[in-house]
Amino acid sequence: MANQEVRLGDAVTVLASAARTATPTVDTFNIVHGSATGCIVIIDCTAIAATPSVVFTLQGYDPVSTKVWTLLASAAIVATGTTILRVSPHLTAAANLIAKDIMPDSFTMSAVHGDADSITYSVSVQLVA
Repeated sequence: MANQEVRLGDAVTVLASAARTATPTVDTFNIVHGSATGCIVIIDCTAIAATPSVVFTLQGYDPVSTKVWTLLASAAIVATGTTILRVSPHLTAAANLIAKDIMPDSFTMSAVHGDADSITYSVSVQLVA
C-alpha cells in the first residue's frame, strides 16, 4: 500500500473509473496537519454486467500497528448510480450512509466484491472541516 498526503479541501481519487471483477488494492491517505474532521465519499457506478455486488468501506488506518477499523460501510451496490457516504461529527448517523465520527489522520477504503461479475465504478473522497 502506498501513502498519499491530502489536505482539507482536497478531492482525492481513491479508485479511477474502471471495470472490476475483484477487490482492488487501495492506497492509504494521510491527512496533513489533521486538518479535516470529516469527508464525503462519492461512489459512481456507471456500468454493470449480470448481478455484481460491491460493499465499500471507509476505514481508519493506524500506521503503527497497520490495523484498520471501519468508519462507515455502504449497503451493497448492485446497480448503476451515484452513492454518497458522509463522515462528520456534526451529522446524525444513518446506517450505510452517514457516520457521526471524526476522520482519523490516516484512512483507506476497501471495495469488496461479492462475485466475479463486472462492475464499473470510481471512488473519490473530499475532505471537509
